Amino acid sequence: MYDLLTITGPTACGKTSFAARMAYELDGEIISADSRQVYRRMDLGTGKDLEDYEVNGKHIPYYLIDIAEPGTTYNVYRFQHDFHETYNDIKSRGKLPILCGGTGLYIESVLKNYEFDGRQCPKLNSLVVGLSIDRDLRREKISRRLDQRLEAGMVDEVRRLLDEGISSDRLIRYGLEYKYLTLYVLGEINYEEMHNLLEIAIHQFAKRQMTWFRGMEKRGTPINWLDTSLPLDQRIQQVKDWLK
Repeated sequence: MYDLLTITGPTACGKTSFAARMAYELDGEIISADSRQVYRRMDLGTGKDLEDYEVNGKHIPYYLIDIAEPGTTYNVYRFQHDFHETYNDIKSRGKLPILCGGTGLYIESVLKNYEFDGRQCPKLNSLVVGLSIDRDLRREKISRRLDQRLEAGMVDEVRRLLDEGISSDRLIRYGLEYKYLTLYVLGEINYEEMHNLLEIAIHQFAKRQMTWFRGMEKRGTPINWLDTSLPLDQRIQQVKDWLK
């Protein structure tokens, strides 16, 4: 009935781990829809969480992560092309493609079949699942995750990128973590300012994501919202029922 399963939602809602579990249950493979996880060596700042792709001892294949060099430009045009190449490969092996990410523009570009330069892409019938998380819990998870990634060495990650010769202007344009950590490393703001400004920016980003998803629904893409407070097994079964 469906060509594709799409799992989306705001940052810190648990998209990756849930998509990996669905891939385990449905013999699927994951195509990332994240505009920054495409970049190599930008790991903590983009929240790749690659350990989430290991489920019960099984590695879940994932694609469109670590495919571009930092400092280069990756955009929705390239994403749409790369998505369809990957999608066709997954389908050719009899697996279920699962699109997972929070970059609404990338997701909509394939679900609504954006046309670029006359490029003709096949129309896909996707079940779209949005992970719904309580706002206060989302804020708590964002704050906790930020502290964990800072403790894991996110500042050093930015220093290494600058040492490689990636321009500070380019890193700042990547936004969020890379913007404020770069300003901190350059000495333009102190640690406390960096932490506070970044925390606020991530909360605002989550709100913008939700605004985009509501816009997708208004533009004709139905999203089946799944309450993340439900037990995991119940959420898995709900998606399976929707797929029938």
